[in-house]
Amino acid sequence: MNPTFLLWLAGAMAVFISAATASRAYIATSNILILVLSLGLYCVGNLMMVRLMRESGLGLAISASAIVQLILVNIIAFAVFGERLSLAQLAGIGLGIVAMALMLLPMQGKA
Repeated sequence: MNPTFLLWLAGAMAVFISAATASRAYIATSNILILVLSLGLYCVGNLMMVRLMRESGLGLAISASAIVQLILVNIIAFAVFGERLSLAQLAGIGLGIVAMALMLLPMQGKA
């Protein structure tokens, strides 16, 4: 995997996680400025995803983004907001991690 791709993916995930956290904070406070901040962050994150899609293709960029967000959002939900997951949900996150590892392996052949 290209280091530039991983750097942009990390940046986009930081933006998306910030947006999701702001969305959750809006739910708790109903402050419209937090909602506007969240929407702005989602827009920036989507613009960053366009570059990732150009570089690696739609399938890999969106799949990697979804799995990284799945993991990070659950960490924040657990650590910051005190939410808990069931055993089946934790198993799903584990499968997501395995799926991402397989997606990011270097290609050995052409399909």
